[in-house]
Amino acid sequence: MKEEILKFFKGDADDSEETLVKYSHDASLLEVRPKLVLFPCDSEDVKNLVKWVSENKEKYPDLSITARCAGTDMSGGAIGESIILNFTRYMNKLAGGPLPMDDVWPINTKKKKVTSFMNYPLVPSYITAEPGMFYRDFEKITSEKGLILPCFTASKSLNAIGGMFGNNSAGERTLKYGQMENFVLSAKVVLADGNEYLVKPLNRNELEKKMKQGNFEGDIYKNIFDLIKNNKEEIQEAKPKVRKNSSGYYIWNVLGNQIENSFDLNKLLVGSQGTLGIATEITLKLIPDNKHSKLVAIFMKDLEPLGRLVEEILTLKPETLETYDDKTMKLAVRFFPDFLKNKGFFGMIKFIWSFLPEFFMMIMGGFPKLIILAGFAGDDEKSVNDKCIELEESIANFKLKVHITKSEAEADKYLDIRRESFALLRKHVRGMRTAPFIDDIIVRPEFLPKFIPELNNILGKYKLTYTLAGHIGDGNFHVIPLMDFKRKDTAKIILELGEAVYDLVVKYHGSITAEHNDGLIRTPYLRKMYGNEIVRIFEKVKEIFDSKNIFNTGKKIATQNLGGTKEYIASHIAVEHRTVHKV
Repeated sequence: MKEEILKFFKGDADDSEETLVKYSHDASLLEVRPKLVLFPCDSEDVKNLVKWVSENKEKYPDLSITARCAGTDMSGGAIGESIILNFTRYMNKLAGGPLPMDDVWPINTKKKKVTSFMNYPLVPSYITAEPGMFYRDFEKITSEKGLILPCFTASKSLNAIGGMFGNNSAGERTLKYGQMENFVLSAKVVLADGNEYLVKPLNRNELEKKMKQGNFEGDIYKNIFDLIKNNKEEIQEAKPKVRKNSSGYYIWNVLGNQIENSFDLNKLLVGSQGTLGIATEITLKLIPDNKHSKLVAIFMKDLEPLGRLVEEILTLKPETLETYDDKTMKLAVRFFPDFLKNKGFFGMIKFIWSFLPEFFMMIMGGFPKLIILAGFAGDDEKSVNDKCIELEESIANFKLKVHITKSEAEADKYLDIRRESFALLRKHVRGMRTAPFIDDIIVRPEFLPKFIPELNNILGKYKLTYTLAGHIGDGNFHVIPLMDFKRKDTAKIILELGEAVYDLVVKYHGSITAEHNDGLIRTPYLRKMYGNEIVRIFEKVKEIFDSKNIFNTGKKIATQNLGGTKEYIASHIAVEHRTVHKV
């Protein structure tokens, strides 16, 4: 297979033992060994590969392509049994922009050569990147102009733009700005026929013209339009009633409302985990970053008023509303040296000094059950500070300990704990491993006072150590249990516990994954969340785009022996712990 591919593929191909082992893992608890890892040079490599796979699917029935960037996916979405196509080695640069919006809307299809970021105007509003570009490099460039893509993840120092596109990523600032789908203006995507297409919003006349083309692209537009139109009521009824969701195919937003009068296939492609096509360029809307920000820390010993508290905080429109539990805080204190790295001597002294109240709190046995972090931001320092004071006054009747941070460094100490809790668990707990499989549940905030105790009761039955952190403004929690993967009943516990937790999520009308997506670990539960009819519609979406099943097999749609079943999860749990590196 490798020799055949290298006849037309300009990039690198690697099937060495070291590489295959390395790419058998992402940040999930699963291990799936590929047959070949490819590193494309450009979109021509991607197109030629897709054509070859399509033509040779009958010869090699298990042949498929799993597009991968940094491999930080916790759902098993970036691993597969056939070809891994990694974009971070070569396709990792800017492809255009930033430029003013009126220069590109409608999107100019002519690729602009980028020689220097400084050549572009002072008020840019969009940027085009290749999928393998790391977000950390992307953010350095945009921040020079005071701009940001605000749907970044907690792992923003590791993840890449293509992964954000594939997972419909979200993070701490999603509360105000929304998920990745809100920022994708257009994308160049290689579809199953091996051709690259520009996908962007179409008005009704453009859509009608597209549907009459009578070719592969036109048939996709026509069939998806008919599928949505013919199942409109069922689709809208099935839309999760939560602030964010990355589960299933996002079919409810493809067809705009009467005011927008638009049709945008990117609403399907974003969050599809590369199961419908492979993005080669992504054009993203940027927003001005705020000049000032401040954090309010709220300490809760009793969860009973949680729903009312969150509702009250949200009336003040914070930019972020994060949380983590007492176990996460204790973990941070226990492994405190990790937070001191790269801070310098004086930075280290300041950081230690800032944590004295938390040390005393733990010694006195008065640790709160939850720490809530409300962030406010804006261009004016006084107005931001006034908002913090207003919040303190508005929740005074809850009789909670409230602290307004005095500096960015003090705010960072709380945010570092929230962002680094998963990494701390992975690195330090001996004999046990992080098990991300119920890591991204979401329910509406008003249900939290009942939901969290019921969740704790379910977890308590298995006597597991776990941390709980997340985006409480959305009702989105990341639950990370610690498990001994050498125990024979590990797979049984994972499947039983997943079943019970997702039953609870469905009971409270939530989503089994808000931002981490389905991958191999949650695809078997899509029927539980959506029911048979919507899963049938998902299967039809996959068939319309990818009838030969060549894109990222076993994710979103179950494929016998290749993923999407509970049996596949049980048989592919990685026994040995491996750290996911930036690949």
